[in-house]
Amino acid sequence: MRSVMSDEAQRAAERAAAAPTDAPAAAPTSGPAPPLAAKALEKSFVAGDGSKLEILRDVDFEIAAGEVVAITGASGSGKSTLLHLLGALDMPTGGDVLVGGRPVAGLDDEELADVRNHHVGFVFQFHHLLREFTALENVMMPALIGGVSPRDARERASSLLAAVAVDHRQDHKPNQLSGGEQQRVAVARALVNEPLVLLLDEPSGNLDTETSQRLHELLFQLRERRGLSMVIVTHSRELAARADRILELAGGRLQLAPQV
Repeated sequence: MRSVMSDEAQRAAERAAAAPTDAPAAAPTSGPAPPLAAKALEKSFVAGDGSKLEILRDVDFEIAAGEVVAITGASGSGKSTLLHLLGALDMPTGGDVLVGGRPVAGLDDEELADVRNHHVGFVFQFHHLLREFTALENVMMPALIGGVSPRDARERASSLLAAVAVDHRQDHKPNQLSGGEQQRVAVARALVNEPLVLLLDEPSGNLDTETSQRLHELLFQLRERRGLSMVIVTHSRELAARADRILELAGGRLQLAPQV
């Protein structure tokens, strides 16, 4: 039986084959500012012996509106670190991140919180839902924090839970949901403030194969319906093959990945 992924995977392979192998990680843009970009991004730490540990070096990155970019690489290569920098969860040692054309460097704590809450959505490997709240309340939370009225937050949350097909479970708490349902709720929560870009760190890494495939289908359905831009860090070859571009992080640098 043909896999439900086969058509998307074939299109992704054709795109990869057509692209020049020395193309930059940053896609060319014109017109409005891209939803997310990084310029000469660097991240390093000081090791216990006082030596400098470089994680990222001179990383340039740009994503277009409605584009899906997969970032691959070996465990420990810095993929999650890069995603945290792109989402303003951490600050780079050098370079800058621009969200909607706005530089993140120099923003105060309140302005950074606004970027994270309104302009970037996060989905992690573990759902991080608040266990004392229902699915509906979890999805409402970022909207309420962002100043949306309870009535409007509830309407947004209900609509998104329907969009991810768990509206029938909206009054259940996380421990009453399956792993796949929890992750769908996490996706809805990430979208409640209509972010410019969705950042996903191994979104199906904690799910079984069948549930992972359903989540992948959901993500690309949402892309088609909502014009979502997504940056997906993943070890899943199947998920990466569905992206418009596949980048590999190796040696602290981001480059086009070999064909998946």
